[in-house]
Amino acid sequence: MSGTTTRKGLLSNLTFQIFIAMVAGAAVGIYLFAHFSEETCKDASTYLKLLATIFIRLVQMIIAPLVFSTLVVGIAKLGDIRSVGRIGGRALAWFFTASFLSLLIGMFWVNTLQPGAGLQIEGAGKEAVEEIAGTTESFSAQTFIEHIFPKSVVQAMATNEILQIVIFAIFFGLAAASLGSYAKPVIGVLERLSHIILKMVGYVMKFAPLGVFGAIAGVFAVLDAGTLVKTYLTYLGSFLVGIATLWVLLLAVGALFLGRRMGDLLKRITSPIAIAFGTTSSEAVFPKLTEELERFGVKERIVSFMLPLGYSFNLDGSMMYMTFASIFIAQVYHIHLDLTTQLTMLFVLMLTSKGIAGVPRASLVVVAATCGMFDIPVEGIALILPIDHFCDMFRSGTNVLGNALATSVIGKWEGEDNPN
Repeated sequence: MSGTTTRKGLLSNLTFQIFIAMVAGAAVGIYLFAHFSEETCKDASTYLKLLATIFIRLVQMIIAPLVFSTLVVGIAKLGDIRSVGRIGGRALAWFFTASFLSLLIGMFWVNTLQPGAGLQIEGAGKEAVEEIAGTTESFSAQTFIEHIFPKSVVQAMATNEILQIVIFAIFFGLAAASLGSYAKPVIGVLERLSHIILKMVGYVMKFAPLGVFGAIAGVFAVLDAGTLVKTYLTYLGSFLVGIATLWVLLLAVGALFLGRRMGDLLKRITSPIAIAFGTTSSEAVFPKLTEELERFGVKERIVSFMLPLGYSFNLDGSMMYMTFASIFIAQVYHIHLDLTTQLTMLFVLMLTSKGIAGVPRASLVVVAATCGMFDIPVEGIALILPIDHFCDMFRSGTNVLGNALATSVIGKWEGEDNPN
C-alpha cells in the first residue's frame, strides 16, 4: 500500500513529470530523426510543437492580470510614499540597485559564454528569422519611448502590452496609496485577484509536461541529439557561473554592511534557503524567513515592511535569470541584439519583473512577455523549460538570500536591529 502511495506521489510531482516528458520527447524525436525522411520529420515536428504552442498560449493568457494585480498591490503596500520617508526610499534604492546589478550579471555572462550560439533551429525558418532580426534591429529609443505609454489600458490588456500595463499599474497603485483607507477595499480585491491568478499559474503549469514533450520531440525530430544535449549542459553551466557571481557579490555587500554578524545571518537563513532550493519557491519560506530575521535581531516593523516589498521588488536570482534566458533564446534563433537593445531590455525587465511573486517558474512569465516585446520567438521558452526546474532551485535560494540581506541591512541603517 505504501509503495502504491509513493508511486502516486512521485507521478503527481511536476518535476518528475517534466523529466519523463523530456525523456519521452527526446526518445520520440530521435526515433523520428533516425527512421524517417527529412520532410516527414519536419511535418511531424510541426504537429508535435502544437502541444508547446498550447502551453505557451496558456502562459500568455495570465500575463496581463498577473502583472497588473501584483504590481498595484505591491505599490499600494508602500502607503503614502512621503510618509514612509527614509525607510521606503532606502528600501527602493536597495531593490533597484540589486535588480540592476543582477540583470547586468546575467547579461554579461550570457554574452560572454554564448550558450545558445551553437544551436540551429529549423522551426522558425530562415526567412522568419531574418524578418525577426530585421525588426529587432529597427527598434529605436524613439519607438520604445512612444510605446511605453498606453492609449488605452483595455487595449494594452487585450494585446498583452506588458510595459504599458506596468505604467498604468504604477499610476493606479500610487493613486490608491494616496487615498489611504478609502482605497483599501479595491486593493483587497486586487490582492485576492492576484492570489487567484497565482493559483491559475499552478494549474497552467500542470500542462507543462505536454508542452515539454511536444517541444522536445519537435526539436529532436529535426536536429542532432548530441548538439541539443551539449547545449543544455552549456546553458545550465553558464547559468551557474552567473549565479555564483551574484552570490559572491551579495555576500561581499552583506559582509561590508553587517561585518561579523554576516556569519550569524547565514546560519539563521540556511534552513529557509534550503527549503526554497528544494521547493523552487522563495514564497514557501516567507513565514520561516520572517521568524529567523526577527531572531537575528531585526525589529518586527522593519521585517513586516521589507519582506512583502522584497518579495515583489527584490528577486535577485530571478532577475539575473531573466536577462540570461531572454538573450539565450535570441541566440538560439540567431537574432542579433546590439548593446543598446540589450540595455533597453534590461530597463524593461527592471519594470516588468516588479510584482511577480516568487512562485515556481514565475520567471518564465516575465521571460515570455519580454521575448514577445522584442520580437523574439516566445516558443523558445519551451526549449529551456526541461532544465528550468534546476535553474529555479538556484534562483529561488538566491532570492531568499537577497531579501534577507536587504532586510537586515535596512534594519541596521535604521538602528532597528538588536544583536543577540
